[in-house]
Amino acid sequence: MFDRIRFVLVAPSHPGNIGAAARAIKTMGFRRLVVVNPRVGRYRDHPDAMALATGAADVLAASDSCATLVDALGGVTTAYAMTGYDREFGPPMVDVRRAALDAAAGFGLANEGQIAFVFGTERDGLLNEDVERCQFSCAIPASADFSSMNLAHAVQVTAYECQLAVRGLASVQSGQVRFADTDAPAGVVALESFFAHFEQAMIAIGYLDSREPKHLMARLRRLFNRARLTQTELDVLRGISAAIIESRRERAGRKKSRLIIP
Repeated sequence: MFDRIRFVLVAPSHPGNIGAAARAIKTMGFRRLVVVNPRVGRYRDHPDAMALATGAADVLAASDSCATLVDALGGVTTAYAMTGYDREFGPPMVDVRRAALDAAAGFGLANEGQIAFVFGTERDGLLNEDVERCQFSCAIPASADFSSMNLAHAVQVTAYECQLAVRGLASVQSGQVRFADTDAPAGVVALESFFAHFEQAMIAIGYLDSREPKHLMARLRRLFNRARLTQTELDVLRGISAAIIESRRERAGRKKSRLIIP
C-alpha cells in the first residue's frame, strides 16, 4: 500500500526542497516522488538536493521527472491538491487527515489505482488549472495568524498522516486490533447499575455526602459516559466499588459462612 501513494511536486524552485521532500517521504516509509517541470532540470545530483536528502539519496535518484501534471498523474485514480484555501471552482476541500484516512480506506476496497498528493511552488502554490485536475483540495490545518508552510514541511506532515492511516488499515486487515476495539459499549441498564454501585462506594469512603450530593454524580456520569465504557471495563470498576464498600476479607468470610450446613 505504501507504493500506491505518490508525492508530486509541481515546478519546485529550489533543488534543496526536492531533496528534503525525498527525505521526508522516506522517513515515513514512502518512496514515490514525482517532480513536474522543476526550475533546475538536473536536480537529482544537485549539491543542495543531495545535502538535504541525507539518507534518502536513493529516493531522490529514483524520482520521476515529468513535463506536465497530467503526465505525473498517470495511473492515479484520486489526486489531492495541497492548497491552503478553497478555490471558487476547485474540487471539494478536505483536511489532510481525512484525505489520508479516505485514501487508506480506498486501498482496503480495491487493488487498483494510485493516490497522489500534489504540491505547488514554494512562492505561489498550485495554479487554479492544476487544482482543477485533482479530485479534491486538501489543506493542512495551521494557525490563522501564520499559515505559511515550507514545501518540505508540508510534504512531511502529509506523509506522516498517510503513514498512520496505512499502518492502521494494515493492522485491521491482519487482525492486529486493540482488544478494546472489539468490545461494544456497555448498555444503559448496565451503566445505571454501575452508577448506583459507584455512588455507594463514594458514600462509603466519605467523599459523597448523601444529604448534600450537589452535582458530583452528574459530573461523574459525564466523565464515564464520555469514556464509552465497555461491559468488561464496567465489571472492573464494579469490582473496585465492591472492594471499597466491603473488603475482600469480609466478603470472603460471609461467603464461607453461607456454605456451613447446620
